Amino acid sequence: MSKNDASTPAIQVLERTFALLDALARHQDPVPLKTISEETGLHPSTAHRILNDLAIGHFVDRPEAGNYRLGMRLLELGNLVKARLDVREAAVGPMRELHRLTQQPVNLSMRQGDEIVYIERTYSERSGMQVVRAVGGRAPLHLTSVGKLFLAADDPQRVRAYITRTGLVGHTRNSITDPGRLDRELAAVRAQGLARDDEELELGVRCMATGILDDQGKLIAGLSISAPADRLDEAWADRLRTTAREISKALGHRGP
Repeated sequence: MSKNDASTPAIQVLERTFALLDALARHQDPVPLKTISEETGLHPSTAHRILNDLAIGHFVDRPEAGNYRLGMRLLELGNLVKARLDVREAAVGPMRELHRLTQQPVNLSMRQGDEIVYIERTYSERSGMQVVRAVGGRAPLHLTSVGKLFLAADDPQRVRAYITRTGLVGHTRNSITDPGRLDRELAAVRAQGLARDDEELELGVRCMATGILDDQGKLIAGLSISAPADRLDEAWADRLRTTAREISKALGHRGP
């Protein structure tokens, strides 16, 4: 393969890392360093140094000296990707039906660190609202309806840590930038099972959201309806909850 090939990493250590992970993936049992070196063409000292760094991050396990296998961190990341794919697959049909009923954009979002990321969206030009944040877009948790769902599910210490990290920076004059006000907002979300964005992320746009749960009852995504500020209909809340329950059920959730 040419070094100029677009599929080849520009940074050599990454290319070597990928080769090491691929080599480990070909074996079910722990692999001796000598075997790894032979399969990758890397000098044993080079392979040893990179594998030890990967072990620090739990991407590689070292069950005994000189032997390596893929680590649990890869399983954790793989499960996150799998969950994202499963949620999207389960949600697309119900989202389209909800959009048909409301004629407004319907969004599916997941948490990634201190932000939500939009992973699916159903909308049409007839909604009368420009879609600003497309699939793959991100937004701070405290400025979005779905983000508030995730903050409301956190314990108080984690919420405090989020406030400290982000400083609750606002985007509009309606943005929540005061910790006390955020606490009251999150209490309302917990009580109602519904979160709102009242022109806090974008002026002229309001949203309502409710959570999607997996088979363990864990909040893994949020379903929201966005609309021009003067068109968000409170009557949509019940249908939104019903749609989210339908998606949760498809993911194995059996609770209320």
